Parts: sequence; C-alpha cells; structure tokens
Amino acid sequence: MATDFAAARENMIQSQVRTADVTNLEVQDAMRAVARESLVAPGKGHAAYADTEVEYAPGRWMMRPRDVAKLLQALEPKAGETALAIAAPYAAAVLEAMGLEVTRVDGEDLTAVEGRYDLVISEGAVSTVPPEWTAALKLHGRLGVVERSGPVGRACVHVRSEEGVGGRPVFDSAAPFLSGFGPKPAFAF
Repeated sequence: MATDFAAARENMIQSQVRTADVTNLEVQDAMRAVARESLVAPGKGHAAYADTEVEYAPGRWMMRPRDVAKLLQALEPKAGETALAIAAPYAAAVLEAMGLEVTRVDGEDLTAVEGRYDLVISEGAVSTVPPEWTAALKLHGRLGVVERSGPVGRACVHVRSEEGVGGRPVFDSAAPFLSGFGPKPAFAF
C-alpha cells in the first residue's frame, strides 16, 4: 500500500506544527508545498513526517518538523531575501517555497561560507556557533541554530546590528549535533 504523502504532510502541519504555536501561515503553506519525503533515502519516506529527526545522509539529520517550523517562524523570512542553508535541506526547500533565494552548504567543510545573507539557518546542533556563520550575516541578518552542550539545547536566533551580533533563545530542542560541531572533550582527573 502506497503512502499518501499529501495526507501525511497535512497531518504533520495539523498535529506537529500548529500545535507548537507556529501561527505563520506562510511557513505552514510552504511546508505543505515541500515534499519532505523526497529529501530522505529511498524507502525511508514514511519517516519523513514522523515527530522525530530523520537522517538524510550519514551523520546529517533533518530537524523535527515542529522544530524547523518554530525556528523558521522565529527568523521571520521574507520573500526576496537571501538565505544560507547549512546542512539544512528541508529548511532550504521551505525557504525557496516562501520566495527566498537560497544558497545551500552541505559539504565537507560547513564553515566555508562566502557572501552575506539576510538569513542563515542550520538544522544541526552546534556546541558553539562558528564565527564564519555570524560573519555571513548582513546588517539586520538573522541566524537560527540549535546550541547545546548536553542532551537538550536551545534554538537561538542571532541578529547582526550596527554594534555587533546578539542572540536570544527561542525554544528547547534536542536536534542532533552536526558531525564535528559537538562539545570538545575536556581533560578531567
């Protein structure tokens, strides 16, 4: 029996996104338009709409639908803006559906970013935000990323102003670490 992905998408919006206080209709509509199942390995499409992170490549994970929706809403994307999606294939597709011009970085070196962007997003967690990511923000540009050092982290939005970059936490998230971006082991006796 074939999976009805359109019904799964609508169920995701109703049961995971709207119930998490994501009220931005543009985010909801873009999530309805993006075939999340097309971003995972063949035969794993059924997992794309589950309330969990989904591995799309070795060591790379798409955020839970709830978390990516909340992070996108907090970033307030606007059609016509430029965005940088770092290890964020689903967020990139949703932003494109919202009318943003998206550059994707999903290679070996996730800090090798060039240019300046209105919006930067990563679907993987980091223990410390790489300075290259905040350097890629235009004036008033926003960066959305999960920062964590333990089992649960905080999704944060960082904004570039004339004075520098400041951040604020927006919600708890246990998004998996990007490979190489987890906490560094500390020496202990």
